[in-house]
Amino acid sequence: MAQKVAKAGVRKQNGYLYFVDKRGNVARAKMVRGGKKKGAQKQEVVAKVGVRKEKGYLYFIDKQGDISRAKMARGR
Repeated sequence: MAQKVAKAGVRKQNGYLYFVDKRGNVARAKMVRGGKKKGAQKQEVVAKVGVRKEKGYLYFIDKQGDISRAKMARGR
């Protein structure tokens, strides 16, 4: 079960991949489609949140546009 970590309220647009970057902010990058050049995609910060990540958790943007985390299933 996921637990909400921080409220960001990000509205997602089609064609972008949203993620939590190394600094704990919400960032996005343009998705690459078939037939297009695959290179280093520029990422832009959408919301500055500054969440501190803990080891053993997966951080993601939930349906409400907030940052949530779930325990990783490793080392069984």
